[in-house]
Amino acid sequence: MAAAAPGPASKHTFSSLLKQKSAKTSPPRSRGTMAISMRDVDPAFQGAGQKDGLEIWRIEKLQAVPVPRESHGKFFAGDSYIILKTTARKNGSFQHDIHYWLGKDTSQDESGTAAIKTVELDVALGGRGVQYREVQGNETEKFLSYFKPCIIPEEGGIASGFRHTEINEREHVTRLFVCRGKHTVHVKEVPFARSSLNHDDIFILDTKSKIFQFNGSNSSIQERAKALEVVQYLKDTNHEGKCDVAAVEDGKLMADADAGEFWGLFGGFAPLPRKTFSEPNGKDTAFPPKLLWVNKGQTVSVDCEVLTKALLDSTKCYLLDCGSEIYVWMGRETALEDRKQAGLAAEELLREGDRPKSHIIRLMEGFETVIFRSKFNKWPKKAEAVVSDESRGKVAALLKRQGFNVKAVAKSAPVKEEPLPQIDCTGNLQGLARK
Repeated sequence: MAAAAPGPASKHTFSSLLKQKSAKTSPPRSRGTMAISMRDVDPAFQGAGQKDGLEIWRIEKLQAVPVPRESHGKFFAGDSYIILKTTARKNGSFQHDIHYWLGKDTSQDESGTAAIKTVELDVALGGRGVQYREVQGNETEKFLSYFKPCIIPEEGGIASGFRHTEINEREHVTRLFVCRGKHTVHVKEVPFARSSLNHDDIFILDTKSKIFQFNGSNSSIQERAKALEVVQYLKDTNHEGKCDVAAVEDGKLMADADAGEFWGLFGGFAPLPRKTFSEPNGKDTAFPPKLLWVNKGQTVSVDCEVLTKALLDSTKCYLLDCGSEIYVWMGRETALEDRKQAGLAAEELLREGDRPKSHIIRLMEGFETVIFRSKFNKWPKKAEAVVSDESRGKVAALLKRQGFNVKAVAKSAPVKEEPLPQIDCTGNLQGLARK
């Protein structure tokens, strides 16, 4: 399969994907939070999100295939992945953050499948998770924080026939990386050339026998310490822990042996220019938020002078285009296919606008993030509490009618160590015993 730049497939390709999925699902049902059946969800996601930690799937032949735990953190530029981070709360419930990661060489079909199946995973988890689109080289801080000390994608992928080889079988290729960040490290491969270096960042040159850490004169102590963790990671991963490590300080001349060896790999020492190119951070504070309604995969602008919560209809899906981020808001009474179409519409919006560094964040009604709510002039402060109390009462009544002990969900009941009962998207109960 020919590789292409990450991002959505053509409208024809996406329509084909959705048509194939729809053919496997049940006939249309009435809309509502319980209208979605597990038959609409990939079986690979059954049982997901039930314990604290990471779960990862790779898209292989347009199917989600679980990635073994020992391979977590290993990503290939020719592939697309779905990553689920489950966090256990103190009250026994779970918080779910879902990411789909697109390698720079992944195919359009694979990236489109990852976007669609991420929605299915969210449905399997009850529709409460926040979904993030991640593109190689421009990942969110949240995503990168899952992998210590960093991720360094390898070339190749499942579609290109990549075969795993042991470290001692590989032919080592000299690679130059730039490291940025004081807390979460962004590691990106750059061309092995003097023009890639600057005074502001830290660079790591990974050669066959030695790893060099070049500290730009304007870099901080915290950044250098984080970069050193990356050096150790490369030493353990690419050299079985057996190679020399050297630090090169920006501005030191040939008198330093390590500096002389480092500059020799670039053809000899020469001062770096004072003015360096600074990549935009993707933030566009001047971009006025624009609300769009998604109707059958097409976007329709919502005419309004001020953004308010009242503009959002529970039976519809919307895009909130903020420039550096596009939020996909999904009403709780929308059908699964509508949610998929909304996600793909956001992908199309990025592609048409040529904004490869913008992020897509998908949210379900009632579980909006603080940042999303802040985009609106008027957002009911007690909206979440009302939803929570109403849901609690309905769940308690349902459990009581079906003969379950409802003490575990009573508002005044003390929190126990075992997880609270959960209801999946089919209405089935998990984690409860009958009286």
